[in-house]
Amino acid sequence: MSQAYDKSRLPSRHVSVGPERAPHRSYYYAMGIPEEDIAKPFVAVASAGNDSAPCNITLDAQADVARQGVIAAGGMPRRFNTITVTDGIAMGHQGMKSSLVSREVIADSVELSVRGHCYDALVGFAGCDKSLPGMMMAMLRLNVPSIFVYGGSILPGRFHDRDVTVVDVFEVVGRYAAGACPLSEVHELEKVACPSAGACGGQFTANTMACVAEAIGLSLPNSNMAPAPYASREQVAHAAGAQVMELLRLNLRPRDICTREAFENAARVVAATGGSTNGALHLPAMASEAGIDFDLFDVAEIFKTTPYIADLKPGGRYVARDMHEAGGVYMLMKTLLAGGYLHGECRTVTGRTLAENIDEITWNPDQKVIYDVKTPITPTGGVVGLRGSLAPDGAIVKVAGMHRLQFEGPAHCFDCEEDAFAAVEGRAINEGEVIVIRYEGPKGGPGMREMLSTTAALYGLGMGEKVALITDGRFSGGTRGFCIGHVGPEAAEGGPIALIEDGDTIRIDAEAGTIDLLVADAVIAERRARWQPRTNDYGSGALWRYAKTVGPAYKGAITHPGAATETHVYADI
Repeated sequence: MSQAYDKSRLPSRHVSVGPERAPHRSYYYAMGIPEEDIAKPFVAVASAGNDSAPCNITLDAQADVARQGVIAAGGMPRRFNTITVTDGIAMGHQGMKSSLVSREVIADSVELSVRGHCYDALVGFAGCDKSLPGMMMAMLRLNVPSIFVYGGSILPGRFHDRDVTVVDVFEVVGRYAAGACPLSEVHELEKVACPSAGACGGQFTANTMACVAEAIGLSLPNSNMAPAPYASREQVAHAAGAQVMELLRLNLRPRDICTREAFENAARVVAATGGSTNGALHLPAMASEAGIDFDLFDVAEIFKTTPYIADLKPGGRYVARDMHEAGGVYMLMKTLLAGGYLHGECRTVTGRTLAENIDEITWNPDQKVIYDVKTPITPTGGVVGLRGSLAPDGAIVKVAGMHRLQFEGPAHCFDCEEDAFAAVEGRAINEGEVIVIRYEGPKGGPGMREMLSTTAALYGLGMGEKVALITDGRFSGGTRGFCIGHVGPEAAEGGPIALIEDGDTIRIDAEAGTIDLLVADAVIAERRARWQPRTNDYGSGALWRYAKTVGPAYKGAITHPGAATETHVYADI
């Protein structure tokens, strides 16, 4: 059998080279693959495409275009699919417990498919919140040459002559509950808010992690902000398929690209864009896959010194389409690099450094979305890390667009999101209170649910700036207001959040980065002695298994030790 490629160091030799692999090759012949193609590198094209939501419906078509790019560059593409759990549909009910768990399932399923079939490289397509970090975690875990492709964002809806997103629909629910709008307005808005394929349009979690993918070097330059319906997405997909073959030739792998400095670049971009607080959950998880210790506190330190310069929803005025038209992620990174905020020497999937890529970008002074670092929206503060007696293991808050950075008030405690949402809808929340939603952490939920339904309803009621909300769960990237998530240790582990009682005074200072429970140590000790762990309703299945293995939020809520304890890397088998 003639070979055009030396597979002596490639994983696919285990399923395609030598007389002993005749049974394996017979399967490829069964699929109509000729001998000369079996001799080529095998490139996995992983898609999170499905019919569950608009975020995912174009991914399979984009992945098929990437196959053509692989073929044109001399590889043999092998496409497969993984799952997604779409947060907008899972939100506000028990289904949201599946969301963060799906990140691990996505990473695991991509790993297992690549391992089982001995693929040599990977192009991954994702479109919804957890599928982006899940796909990138798999790339870092496997460490084969890889390129990440985002499926693109949704176009903004138009409602009464203004751009709207799905967050507006969540918020109108609160307005209707308050009697501030008729039911007909709810119906009118829900029909126009999401007018196309693609992920949620604001700087919510999907677009935040799409920006991360470019900043960290795993995506082609300015490839991710183009909306899903744009024809340019096909060009990106084809280019990714071709470029991964170049990475294979160079043996340039994800861990060569995603160094600690690259993670610092990614954290800068999250803060500079006023991105989702979930970035501080996913970056530590991705870093663990590369054997890099990069936790919530490392992320928060970078946030402290990063100017907020992208005027994006939910705190600002614009959506991903506008950022694309303004010049994309690389336009934003050009001013960050010029201001000394980025490590320009980091390698990227182009084979060049970040600085070399940025050098090809011309700053556009006429666009309105991205501010120069010399004249930022605010000097710091897109996203802020917190720590104090209420959260010894940290917490996080998104302050982009907020006017109030300090809050002190009495606690109003709920032991699950449903009870809190019912209280909001029943208008049983008072101005000045600190709403506490607990037992929603990674273990306690299980699954660390997002709270967008509750926070959006508060805004709809006109209470968004008049109360604070803290939880050991998470917030959607679409959440706005004084909403603090990832409080650790979580209630299920007996953290201070479990010991709060109604009426306790809580003090939050997002400027100083503190969050404290103003209760005497002796009182806390007495409550701790009385505290009993709680059980949840999940005694079997994926959620039970997740609760048994998941770690703390400040380390990324990961379920295995990561590269720190590995004895081999898949790419070197």
